[in-house]
Amino acid sequence: MLKKLFQSFRPPARQVHHQRSTPEVLNSGAHSLQRHQFSRQAVGIVERLQQAGYQAYLVGGCVRDLLLNITPKDFDVATSATPEQVRAEFRNARIIGRRFRLVHIHFGREIIEVATFRANHPEDDEETSTHSSRNESGLILRDNVYGTLEEDAQRRDFTINALYYDPVSDRILDYANGVHDVRNRLVRLIGEPSQRYQEDPVRMLRAVRFAAKLDFGIERHTMLPIREMADLLQGIPGARLFEEVLKLFLSGQAADTFEMLVDLNLFEQMFPASADALEHNPTYTHTLIRNALVNTDLRVQQGKPVTPAFLFAALLWPALPARALQLQAKGMAPIPAMQEAAHSVIAEQCQYIAIPKRFTLPIKEIWDMQERLPRRSGKRADALLDNPRFRAGYDFLLLRETAGEETDGLGQWWTEYQDAHDSDRRTMIRNLGSREDNAATGAPVRKKRRSNTRRKSDSAGE
Repeated sequence: MLKKLFQSFRPPARQVHHQRSTPEVLNSGAHSLQRHQFSRQAVGIVERLQQAGYQAYLVGGCVRDLLLNITPKDFDVATSATPEQVRAEFRNARIIGRRFRLVHIHFGREIIEVATFRANHPEDDEETSTHSSRNESGLILRDNVYGTLEEDAQRRDFTINALYYDPVSDRILDYANGVHDVRNRLVRLIGEPSQRYQEDPVRMLRAVRFAAKLDFGIERHTMLPIREMADLLQGIPGARLFEEVLKLFLSGQAADTFEMLVDLNLFEQMFPASADALEHNPTYTHTLIRNALVNTDLRVQQGKPVTPAFLFAALLWPALPARALQLQAKGMAPIPAMQEAAHSVIAEQCQYIAIPKRFTLPIKEIWDMQERLPRRSGKRADALLDNPRFRAGYDFLLLRETAGEETDGLGQWWTEYQDAHDSDRRTMIRNLGSREDNAATGAPVRKKRRSNTRRKSDSAGE
């Protein structure tokens, strides 16, 4: 298994108490951060809020990443000011969200997110709350209980995300020994892990994502409850899980993320049909998905676009062939069987992860191309080249071949056809004959029978 998973089960050198009512203060000589490393706009927001009498800090991922010499993707601010008070200070501010109300301050294309300090939710009961912020299982439904800086630190998910940097005084406030865990490369939950996962099961996915993204281990007590509590993900809205899946697989560490999700029983909660294929056809399924994710990581690292449709097509494809064969066994022709199987696989998947229609349609088209690419005779090959889904379908064909599927050299043929001159293409088409087309549809190869027919027609004409 992955090195980081083995590493995570080793207890830390010393047990660290990870909640404090007062922070450890790291002055400028005790840390490596400098204010010029942060967004000038974000620093300006902190300064302006402090001048207005509020507490304000740069917080979370940007602090963590810069301690690791990683360039942050965004810069967040935490403050004692309410969303309305923040908006009153900045004309370019806009309040967003319901479950978690935030302020977005716009500076051209740059958006700085400002969040008010939150407190942990009290245990709701009928006497104290007419509108419960939790459901019966403890899942937090709303998160707009404002609190102090200390309470905000305690309610954050991981120690490495509970670091507050003040660019004015050049100090880090560390309430949860987050600097210690950054230096020891550990993802550790703040608070009692089972309770924190009960409050928000998505934290299990976030633990995996941070471990993969940062090449950290998951601290032992943080990891231990995950396998038993993985099924709590079924209570998360499908739309939210879709967003989390994009974060998991489009951040440049998708291959390692996949291995960790499988190991911790999280993958089967989100992709049950694919997990079933992984169990019954492990070599092919694992190879295809991993190869797809390795290619995805490479494209992300090269700054190339990645479409979620191709990603989901790869994640779900291993469940498709067996489903289509079942339909063929009931008498359905191969192509309609594949189409019906595609529809059912996607429909079932959307019960777990709400894949938007703008992606489910291209998924089906990529799969449909797998049935069309073998049929190349006549003008079909050129028509396929003009199809807007050809490239995705061709790439997917090559992916299937890397996983061990036998296609009788179909991928190589299409590779050569794309590069060939027109006259050479015509020769390639003539050389095909009709065998590939008949094989693609599952029909027997028919030989031409001329003699009897011709004799009958000749005699009729005499």
